Amino acid sequence: MDNQKVVDTLRQVVADYYALIAQTHICHWNVRGPSFFALHDAFEAQYTELFQAVDEIAERIRALGALAPGGLANLAKAAGIKEINEDAKASEMVSHLSGIHAQVIGNLGRARDAAAESGDTETEDLMIARIQVHQKTNWMLKSFLES
Repeated sequence: MDNQKVVDTLRQVVADYYALIAQTHICHWNVRGPSFFALHDAFEAQYTELFQAVDEIAERIRALGALAPGGLANLAKAAGIKEINEDAKASEMVSHLSGIHAQVIGNLGRARDAAAESGDTETEDLMIARIQVHQKTNWMLKSFLES
């Protein structure tokens, strides 16, 4: 099994996840306004779930015989995700996170496709499951923004 492309795409997903965790965490800390309680709790549930999931993805990289990426500067550079301002409004936070989830879905899809091409059904299955989680989260975030 030629897994270099799979590993490369998984490393990108790990970087994306750390960026999303950090952005979700800053939103959790700084959200204000009438929707504070709902968003504060939702953001906490999201970053907690993401932190557990990224461990599984990094361990999959190790199972494929490669090293998992690390270092906050390295991960941030690889993710290339714009950071939100600390004083952003709640709706801006939700919109910002929705955009990041869309980016993550795209990179998960690339990892899924690379795994399928290399015959790595285990990684393909993991990526499909993660895509479903992000699609649901993104649907919820977008629903919050509807008026």
